Formats: sequence, structure tokens, C-alpha cells
Amino acid sequence: MAEFDFDLFVIGAGSGGVRASRVAANHGARVGICEDSRVGGTCVIRGCIPKKFMVYASHFAEHFEDAADFGWHLGPRSFSWPKFKAAKDKEIDRLNQIYHRLLDGAGVSLVKGRGTMVDAHTVDVDGRKVTADKILIATGGWPFKPKIGGIDHAITSNEFFELEEQPRRVIVVGGGFIAVEFAGILNGLGSEVIQIYRGEQILRGFDSDVRATLAQEMRKKGVDIQVESNIQHIEKTASGLIVTCEDGAILETDCVLYATGRAPKTAGLNLEAVGVELKKNGAVVVDKYSQTSVENIYAVGDVTDRINLTPVALNEGLYFADTVFGGRERVMDHENVATAVFSQPSVATVGLTEQEAREKVGAVDIYKSTFRPLIHTLSGRDEKTMMKIIVDRATDKVLGVHMVGPEAAEIIQGLAVAVKMGATKADFDATVGIHPTAAEEFVTMREAYVDPEAEAAE
Repeated sequence: MAEFDFDLFVIGAGSGGVRASRVAANHGARVGICEDSRVGGTCVIRGCIPKKFMVYASHFAEHFEDAADFGWHLGPRSFSWPKFKAAKDKEIDRLNQIYHRLLDGAGVSLVKGRGTMVDAHTVDVDGRKVTADKILIATGGWPFKPKIGGIDHAITSNEFFELEEQPRRVIVVGGGFIAVEFAGILNGLGSEVIQIYRGEQILRGFDSDVRATLAQEMRKKGVDIQVESNIQHIEKTASGLIVTCEDGAILETDCVLYATGRAPKTAGLNLEAVGVELKKNGAVVVDKYSQTSVENIYAVGDVTDRINLTPVALNEGLYFADTVFGGRERVMDHENVATAVFSQPSVATVGLTEQEAREKVGAVDIYKSTFRPLIHTLSGRDEKTMMKIIVDRATDKVLGVHMVGPEAAEIIQGLAVAVKMGATKADFDATVGIHPTAAEEFVTMREAYVDPEAEAAE
């Protein structure tokens, strides 16, 4: 492999690309990586981490209100967007530098610039030709905006994190996890929020009870969710933005935030010209080893559009490096991957939805509980937690666990281990709960919920 500059060259220094490059280098490979933005990718720079900081910030409004019911006296309070942004930006800068040090420490050469494929072994990085025996595509995804009149007046999550001032009135477009998260953040920080979604219910693809519960709770908190609606045109005025919907409704706002999905970032990479097969949406087609249709070219992370989660990209990058450079064949298991939505209240799930379970195994037993969290028996806040377990009636195996409520992600993470190991409902029942917690409800639900319509269909 001496005829190449590198044994491995990675295009994209996000979570998957950085993990793959470091592990490959630790296996003894000569590794280079290119990036045309900051090192760390979507999650660290413009996604999971800054968003979670904003979720924390937005929770304080309710915490302050509830504190009075627990005997605390609080004086005047206000939120400073500029102060928060400065703190958030400082931490993102620190994380960016950590990623640089991780690459340096592993001996990975960082080449600044945008990488484009020249041939199966050559990458052009802003005019510099780099050759490698193996090439890994890890360019992630990019926010999607529809082609409607005035779309240039709208922003995406990328630009949202750079706003210098908090918008007083916001329209969030979309019904997926990014949309509900930003709607909750902005509502919690005091903005007037309208969420517009063209579908019949938010969070398409999630369990129906999760979708209905979250929509109900978000509306209680003040988010104006308008389903089966879509924007036709956006016009900028002296006082803000005028939005015209397809049904003729006209709305005035200060900011239109599009969160209608992300597309694999493959445009301009010249992948098809070198023989890499792409899906219609631009995603790179790969096999179970993350290998593309070109033998020496691989791809991991959101650019493959398998499961678009940072931990998945990290594992895909790790398994690729171990397999190709470590002499240890490893295949990423994409089944029963837990996920969370940091909405308000939060959502977390692992395994199959009720509909998926019925389609896969037929008869299932459903265990479901809806209750007011203990903290709100004093605060008086009208907020409900929903928990749900889906069980294969024939085998007693737990097929899915779903939750809407405070700390859902922290609770489901542990249950994900049980589901991954094939736990049964009897295993859940035999586990002693921790009292008083919300989590104990998952091991104390004994009576199956009977849905007459679902039972009749079995």
C-alpha cells in the first residue's frame, strides 16, 4: 500500500468518521481525514449537544413556577438569550478542540477542505489530490427545505443555533423529532410557537400512544400544533414574516424554522461517477459491513440513511475499522436500537411499536399506564406520563417499551439492555421496583390493556 498517501482516507469528520479514523489508526493504519467545517459533525456542532443545552435552559421556566409549591420564594427572573448563547458557544468551541486533540493523539492527519471523489482511490480536497487504499464516506446529512416561494426567508436547525436574538414569534414546520424538540425549547423559553405539520399526527413512525400523548401534553404547555397543514408561501415585511398556508390561512411571525427532515449529504461528492450506488434520496447503498458497490469504498452514519443516530454512526465507524483494519469481523446490529426525543415532555422508545408488533407476530399483549408524576401532586401541574410495554403473547417476550414523561431517555436506556437480551414480561414482573420512582411502573404493570378493535382484528 506504499503507493498511496494513506491506507484510509475519510471524507467527513463527524462522529462516525472520527471514530473510524481513530480506531483504524490505532490498528496501525496511516489515516487522513478531511472536513470543510468544524470537526465534530452535526451532533457536536449543530445538533445533539447544543440542542440539549437549550432543552435544559427551557426547563427552568417550569422549575421556577413549581418551586413556589414546594416552599421556595423566588424573586424577579428573566432569560438572556445572548448570555446563554455565549456559554453554549464556548462549550462547543471546547468540544471542537477536544476532537482535534483526539485526531492528533491518534496520529490522524486532518486535511481542511471539501473532499470530492476523483476515482476509486483519489480524493480532491480543494485542489489537493490525496490517494488512499480505502476510502470512507462519512459526510452525514443536511437539513431539507422545500422549494416554495420565499423559502430563503426561512431557517433550519443549522442557522437556529447562530441566532443572535430570541425570536418572539416562531413557526416550526415539521412533525418529526427535531421539530417537536425545537417547538418545546422555544415555548419553554417564552416564544409564541406554532407548529405546522402536513400529516395527521406528529412523530410519524413512533407508537400511536406516544404520538397522541406527546401532542396532548405539548398543547397543554402552549404549543399551537396545527396538523394537516402546510406552508405555501413566505413573505418578508417590515414587521416580520407573513406566512400563507395551502388552506388559505395567513399567519404572521418573526421566524420560520423548517425541521422537515434531513437528506444524506452526497451532492457534489462525485460518487456516482466513480461507481458508488446511491438511493433515490442520495443515500449511499452499503452492505452489512458498510461496504459500497465499489470494493474499496465504504460509508457509515447518516449518509447511509440506515438509523440516523449518533451512537449508531459511532458503532458503524468502530465496526468498519475493526473489520477492515483490525482483523476482527464485526457487523452492526441495527435491531432494537433505543432512541429518545428531547421534547417536552420527553419521549424514549426501544423495540417495536404496537402496530409493528401486530404485523410481525400477530397476537400481542399491551400493558399501558398513564399517571401524574409524583412531583406534580404538589405543583398541581396538569402533566401526564405514559408508559407502554408490548409483549408477544405466544412467547412472553417483550417486543417494545415506550415512554412519554420526565427522564424518559434515562429510564429507557436501562430497559434497552433488557429488550436487547430478549427479556420476557415475566422477567420484568420478577424485578423489584425502586420506590418512589416513575421507572418502577415498568415492573409493576400486571393487567394487560384490552383494545376491543385491536383484539377483533387478531
